[in-house]
Amino acid sequence: RGFGLSPAVCLAIRVNTFLSCSQYHKMYRTVKATSGRQIFQPLHSLRAAEKELLPGFHQFEWQPALKNVSASYNLGIINGLSGWASSVDDSPADTITRRFRYDVALVSALKDLEEDIMEGLRESGMEDSACTSGFSVMIKECCDGMGDVSEKHGGGPVVPEKAVRFSFTIMSISVQAEGEIEEVTIFREPKPNSELSCKPLCLMFVDESDHEMLTAVLGPIVAERDAMKESRLILSMGGLPRSFRFHFRGTGYDEKMVREMEGLEASGSTYICTLCDSSRAEAAQNMVLHSITRSHDENLERYEIWRTNPFSESVDELRDRVKGVSAKPFLETQPTLDALHCDIGNAAEFYKIFQDEIGEVYKGVNPSREERRSWRAALDKQLRKKLKLKPVMRMNGNYARRLMTLEAAEVVCELVPSDERKEALRELMRLYLQMKPVWRATCPAKECPDQLCRYSFNSQRFADLLSSTFKYRYNGKITNYLHKTLAHVPEIIERDGSIGAWASEGNESANKLF
Repeated sequence: RGFGLSPAVCLAIRVNTFLSCSQYHKMYRTVKATSGRQIFQPLHSLRAAEKELLPGFHQFEWQPALKNVSASYNLGIINGLSGWASSVDDSPADTITRRFRYDVALVSALKDLEEDIMEGLRESGMEDSACTSGFSVMIKECCDGMGDVSEKHGGGPVVPEKAVRFSFTIMSISVQAEGEIEEVTIFREPKPNSELSCKPLCLMFVDESDHEMLTAVLGPIVAERDAMKESRLILSMGGLPRSFRFHFRGTGYDEKMVREMEGLEASGSTYICTLCDSSRAEAAQNMVLHSITRSHDENLERYEIWRTNPFSESVDELRDRVKGVSAKPFLETQPTLDALHCDIGNAAEFYKIFQDEIGEVYKGVNPSREERRSWRAALDKQLRKKLKLKPVMRMNGNYARRLMTLEAAEVVCELVPSDERKEALRELMRLYLQMKPVWRATCPAKECPDQLCRYSFNSQRFADLLSSTFKYRYNGKITNYLHKTLAHVPEIIERDGSIGAWASEGNESANKLF
């Protein structure tokens, strides 16, 4: 009569097969009823097993102690507003938010990796007892609005339908042994975009457009993070206390969120880029040659100039001086490009180019809205018929992946009257597909070295095509993500080694776990 599975094993099954509690409970009941045996364990025993895995179980200390953060370690889920010092003129924050304390959550995530860390030390031939200090941990932070999260089925309490999730991923851990100059990487996250490696830190029922509320809830997290930068964590690993330093990099933000966090104008602004000072017209004029100049500190300085107007300039002159910084930046993000949203943004643009080509807009006649609608209908119909691709209300990652293929370009070409234009479309798609793996790959130097080497050449040809053959669309204007794709990718890869690994994908795909 085989034994039932242990609660910890059931929990592992539930998590690894991405079952929600209610789905697991359904399975548990069904199996119990049909087999007459209790093979899976009930939810309450899974919750008990989960206690050890959730933050708040392991002891640790900070040296020096964290400023403005209590020293207790056994904190589980706390109210997201705790640690928030409200001032007199703040309205009380009426929102539901739950979070872990940042340091407690990091400890839990590190303890999850304990075996991997010890394994990594052994593999790199380091003496276990010699490595008690000098560990540095690289953290990727993601933050994203989750749109509609209202309950679809079930009679739980009424919750607001918008939510924001802030999470982190341990990307790599390296150690500098005593007396050594080189740092050795002992752990690197193999799946940096899986929802399993992406640990939730804070969930809040807040609309991401509500700046005041967002800053109120994220304030304590920013404070804890700043405190941790100045201190070292002492935590037992493999039986010995070891010291860790943390490096935080906020890269998993879509453009809207970056602009919100860094105090920039919204996406439609003439200051088109979150990495350089280029205006939309300049970016369309010179599509490829730009370098990354923006930074969190510079944004803070520019905000001060915007606030004080030291040279008594007019609004337009002032705005040009600060290049579109018009609110106080409150969370440091890494100037980079989010691979997932880059894909989505560019696919949306190609979708429009396809419509324009079907309607032969390059001839310079001004089409009516009805005509434009009919081109879109023809495109949707063709894609549905040939590729079984259903039209979507809003471009999403899956649609983008299927639209950006040579096959899709061929299908669209059937609707394009002129052979010359067909060839131009095919070439555009070919170049794009040569560039795409470079910012999608977790490690481009290994996965697609040839495309990486040819990137600048390909992006130059892509830009030439846009400014000649597709001039009707790109005369003095260009989309935000196309600019980043063409101008900034090589520099980011040179600096970080990868774009794909630092994407917001893990955070996005964890939305379904909510």
